[in-house]
Amino acid sequence: MRRDVRSRCPVNLSLEIFGDRWTLLVLRDVIFVGARHFRELLAGPERISSNILADRLATLVEHGLLTKSDDPTHKQKSIYSLTEQAIQLVPVFAQLSAWGIEHLEVADEFAARARVLVSGGAPLWEAYMDELRETHLGSQARRRPPPEGPTVRARMDSAYAAALEKSA
Repeated sequence: MRRDVRSRCPVNLSLEIFGDRWTLLVLRDVIFVGARHFRELLAGPERISSNILADRLATLVEHGLLTKSDDPTHKQKSIYSLTEQAIQLVPVFAQLSAWGIEHLEVADEFAARARVLVSGGAPLWEAYMDELRETHLGSQARRRPPPEGPTVRARMDSAYAAALEKSA
């Protein structure tokens, strides 16, 4: 653990990792968009610069929220995967999204995925975290069998596509 932190308060220690304008957005794109490569993350709607992205990815790997591995399909690419610590941020993202939807002028296409997650509450968050575990940590990391019907990711992607179509 770093020794140069302001205090050992849990909010402060969390802000030591997440307290800049980009880190949570990088995690958002891995968690909700499914971005796993540098270029995919670079293409996000906020247009993060490559040097800032590289720094935030290194920080997330250093703090154990992402792992980085070589992409077997391309020698010069890396794959970023969520760790259990990062997957457990899904409820935090759901609550941040719920607050933003209620209090800010959000665009429908950006709120669509969040609305699915927020409306499903904790049971849907748990199901989605299991989907992320399977994708990023392997099928053995699931805590319960997959539910019947479409995945949470499919439901969120469908809502996003419908919102894009509606705004076109």
